[in-house]
Amino acid sequence: MLSANNITVTFQGEDLFSGVSFKINKGDRIGLAGKNGAGKTTLMRVLAGDLEPSQGGLSYDGDVRVGILRQDIDFVDRHTLMGEIESSFTEIKAIEKRLSQINTQIETRTDYESDSYMKLLEELHSLTHKFDLAGGYTYAGDIEKVLTGLGFDREDFDKDTSLFSGGWRMRIELAKLLLGHNDILLLDEPTNHLDIESILWLEDFLTRFSGGVVLVSHDRTFLDNVTNRTIEISCGRIYDYKHPYSKYLELRTEIREKQLATRRNQEKEIKQTEALIERFRYKATKAAFAQSLMKRLEKTELIEVDDEDVATMNLKFQVDSPTGKVVFRAEDVCKTFTDPVRVIEKNGRDVTVPYTEKQVLKGISLEIARGDKIALVGKNGQGKTTFVRCLLGQIPYEGEIEKGHNVHLGYYAQNQKEALDGNKTVLQTIEDEATETMRPKSRDLLGSFLFAGDAVDKKVKVLSGGERGRVALCKLLVRPFNVLIMDEPTNHLDIRSKAILKEALLSYDGTLIIVSHDRDFLSGLTNKVYEFRDGYAKEYLGDINFYLEQKQVDSFREMEIERSEEMKQEKKTDDKKSVSSSTPAVKEEPTLSYAQQKEREKEIRRLRNVVAKLEDDIASTEERIALMDSMFASPTVAPTDDDYAQYQVLKESLERKMKDWEEATIALEEAESK
Repeated sequence: MLSANNITVTFQGEDLFSGVSFKINKGDRIGLAGKNGAGKTTLMRVLAGDLEPSQGGLSYDGDVRVGILRQDIDFVDRHTLMGEIESSFTEIKAIEKRLSQINTQIETRTDYESDSYMKLLEELHSLTHKFDLAGGYTYAGDIEKVLTGLGFDREDFDKDTSLFSGGWRMRIELAKLLLGHNDILLLDEPTNHLDIESILWLEDFLTRFSGGVVLVSHDRTFLDNVTNRTIEISCGRIYDYKHPYSKYLELRTEIREKQLATRRNQEKEIKQTEALIERFRYKATKAAFAQSLMKRLEKTELIEVDDEDVATMNLKFQVDSPTGKVVFRAEDVCKTFTDPVRVIEKNGRDVTVPYTEKQVLKGISLEIARGDKIALVGKNGQGKTTFVRCLLGQIPYEGEIEKGHNVHLGYYAQNQKEALDGNKTVLQTIEDEATETMRPKSRDLLGSFLFAGDAVDKKVKVLSGGERGRVALCKLLVRPFNVLIMDEPTNHLDIRSKAILKEALLSYDGTLIIVSHDRDFLSGLTNKVYEFRDGYAKEYLGDINFYLEQKQVDSFREMEIERSEEMKQEKKTDDKKSVSSSTPAVKEEPTLSYAQQKEREKEIRRLRNVVAKLEDDIASTEERIALMDSMFASPTVAPTDDDYAQYQVLKESLERKMKDWEEATIALEEAESK
């Protein structure tokens, strides 16, 4: 679909990368890898057409639409949420408007034999076909499906976009991008503002997407689940691996070891050649030989191996005297937020936003014991951070929270811009927090957090999000705490830094309460999960993987209950039909109006899409079952309990899909026979 041909980008006389060539095909889901500063975001901008390369160019196989999700968006409040999404469907809306005009004319005109009337019918037929191809009959449903998948509630659809925070506005931009009928999606950190449920939904969407995807992400699990190809930018060149991220890391290690061996051999040969030149250059009989060696040496292309980024943080959390057996006990904790009447500017005029109330916590009761490692999860806006702030006593609440004996709290806030004093320097921030014994070590400690030399004299307010995060983590190391509360600590950390933080928390002997949506980071870290939903907290005794497994089981159970209710309703309808059919009646062939005819055609198209989608799902599920059958039959493979559980889930899913397909096929046949 899109080819990058010998792309070179030069900044200040130096090549960031040069001679880069690769192709993005349908079905490619590419993860861009490379250390910070390698040029990942720059390459994304080139592919999007935002940046003209210094050399080379892009070529396209036909009319290819490329959409990009940027981190720095210029959001303008002008619509409700639904209005903002619909505003990107300009072609469909224009056709819809013209179709409405034509239908009005057809209903009022009587000159059925005139040329203008015939042209009107031809235009109607042409536009109807075009409307269908553009997704006009399904776009409203697609919008609802994507918005709910990204975590929006249906009551959010009519809210003004000015009422959404920055993270939710990023979701709006992501929704517009996913609905934009693009052939290639360029995604820069798409999971940054998503909760686990929305990340899972996005994974499913991208794996089903028929076009090409290029993404940059620090979420290792997301990369592994979505990508089928990894392109690494290293030493100004690219290396293309036909594997997802974790497999790429294994291959990269092998390749780098071979490169190092080759470079050592080359260095050995160069030294030997230089020694020969030095030996013979001043001898008349060997001067020509020495000259040829020198020319050969000048033409030798040195083998480059990308230096590994060994600059990493050094983390070890201190623990002071232990707490009592109970760290926190919460009883019926409730919290309601009130938004006062506000006046905002919209479309050049003042608009009054009315007073609103939202009860975030409706009765949280739980107990946290000494040594617990607890993850708080759930959709954004469900009260996780609010509950943490209640524990810390930062906001008023209803109910009771009892803090245990000898609890010394360390807190990592989600919004470091508010948590840190921007007017202090980095060094002042750490020294003011440190104990007497740790204060003299502040500079050395900051050095291990990648703040070397004059960097410690920077004002906090000029730091990037990632730098602020490192300062906040450093603050937790200069005095001992027996309870750590961390709210989204991985938001601005790269994959390596997240691994270092996880190792430090695994060895931490105190009590840990952590809010995070990063599955790879949480895996194996906690022994208890609380899911916040609809104002309450549900306990799961296990880590994030156990929680996700249970959620899947709960989801299947809810689907079965819904299906059972549908079947009961269908039975009632069938009973009514059977009673009415016992009374003889004269059957008359109904005459459909134009509007009814169009509605019938629309329903037939919808049912065909449903049948086709179910057939694809059935084929995919049968393929997965066949693979597991082969695994079970293999004498060299020892299936786990999880494998058997997954196999059972797949078999049950196939049975439901077959039943749904049968019902949809019957409905389609009935619709086509009317």
